[in-house]
Amino acid sequence: MSIFKRFFGKDKRKDKIEVEVKDAAAEIKTAPLDDNQLNTISTNPVTVTPTQLLVGAGQSVGRQRDHNEDTLFAMSSVLSDGAVEVPFGFFLVADGMGGYEHGEVASSVAARIMSEQVISKIYLPQVGLDQNPPGNSLQEIMESGVAKAHQVVVRRAPGGGTTLTAALIIGDRLTITHVGDSRAYLIYPDGRMEAITQDHSLVRRLVELGQITEEEAIIHPQRNVLYRALGQAEPFRPDIKSQQITHPIYLLICSDGLWGVVKDAEIFQIVRSARNPSVACKNLVDSANEAGGPDNISVILVQYL
Repeated sequence: MSIFKRFFGKDKRKDKIEVEVKDAAAEIKTAPLDDNQLNTISTNPVTVTPTQLLVGAGQSVGRQRDHNEDTLFAMSSVLSDGAVEVPFGFFLVADGMGGYEHGEVASSVAARIMSEQVISKIYLPQVGLDQNPPGNSLQEIMESGVAKAHQVVVRRAPGGGTTLTAALIIGDRLTITHVGDSRAYLIYPDGRMEAITQDHSLVRRLVELGQITEEEAIIHPQRNVLYRALGQAEPFRPDIKSQQITHPIYLLICSDGLWGVVKDAEIFQIVRSARNPSVACKNLVDSANEAGGPDNISVILVQYL
């Protein structure tokens, strides 16, 4: 007789237990977790050290345009040496206008000039590679970058223009500079989605004056007419503001090819349901194209862990 049979072969209690277990198992029904259950599991708070930025970007020419006039730029880093812990990020979206070549040149030039200004005047001193700290404030440096970009757009893309919405994150400080009708949003864990830029468009001004409603603005024939943009002859100052941000939080920057087509509630759901910012950006672009894709689409999503 084997050891197994000697100890268990005639144990009727064990036989009974095994039968009960098999019966119970037969009654158990399993099924794959649905998307909501998976998202609940994947979005549980996780402590991340050092504090850092996860970044995704997405872009498409859309369904009704034959070329792209949008430009985006995204850069993030983190410095942590035991004494300091500083996440750094600079992100922008520029939506060009003025027809073939003029619009794409305007947005590309503006993005490059603005990025060079921030990297050379803010980023390098911040990480200690440049021993000469900037003498001006962050807001002054960013305003100077917009002014320089404007001058180059006027020279390089006559008759063209571009929006410019840029965000600088250093630690818990967010600084936004904005011209035109691309947008920046903050998306909070409690379900709020807050636009932190104001459109410089004719239609938005009419809404502010109470002459048309939000619903009328969506279909207004002049909804794409801007009264402030880089490349316009009229002098202007960009909107610039700084604020503290808490984390976890999302920062979304996008052209009107996204926000003008996909409703805020749907944008929020896509962002919150995606497993990471890159997937969220792809899904946002897909959603705008599925809605007709009438314009170029550019989007940057930053998750502040």
